[in-house]
Amino acid sequence: MTDPTHPEAACPAVDFHGRERLLSAIDAAVTCGGDQAVTTALRHALCALIRDPSVQLPACVHEPIADHYARRELYRSARHGYSVVAMTWGPHQGTPVHDHAGLWCVEGVWRGELEITQYELLERDGERFRFRAGGGMQAGPGSAGSLIPPHEYHTIRNPSPDAVAVTLHIYQAAMDHCSKFHPLDGEWYAREGSVLSTDAVA
Repeated sequence: MTDPTHPEAACPAVDFHGRERLLSAIDAAVTCGGDQAVTTALRHALCALIRDPSVQLPACVHEPIADHYARRELYRSARHGYSVVAMTWGPHQGTPVHDHAGLWCVEGVWRGELEITQYELLERDGERFRFRAGGGMQAGPGSAGSLIPPHEYHTIRNPSPDAVAVTLHIYQAAMDHCSKFHPLDGEWYAREGSVLSTDAVA
């Protein structure tokens, strides 16, 4: 795995079928105005792109990694600043409660199904945070959702015991760190800063 904070780890050009079609649609969406308009446009674009047989992600994104869900950066826009990351979720792989470091994100399910649970931040005491689980949803192929700070706390999990899930994430900027939250007592969680790595795109 590479460290995306290192300058030499900038995303190389990754070629795949329909790449320019996908990037053109994202470029058009990110110029729509404010965060709400941009993420709405991206959700619509991503739903259409997932259903478009002319857009096919690299074969490697369908291959899970045994000990963690995979994060493979496919593109980083020098002009607009956004990054495109494919994530591969093996059976029962998932995340703790986490944030997106203040970045908006649009996430689309390319393959399989995922459980997504949003959390409401109720209060903070230093590095202790009190959350309450809010709306949860089961997201299947072709669906897309968005997160806009401060409503960015959530978990993602592949509930299947045997199927692989693949998602495509468009971040406002390269997401190289976030905060993860680990359960303490009741609704209280401890915050842990986390540097995010990316896996190789073969």
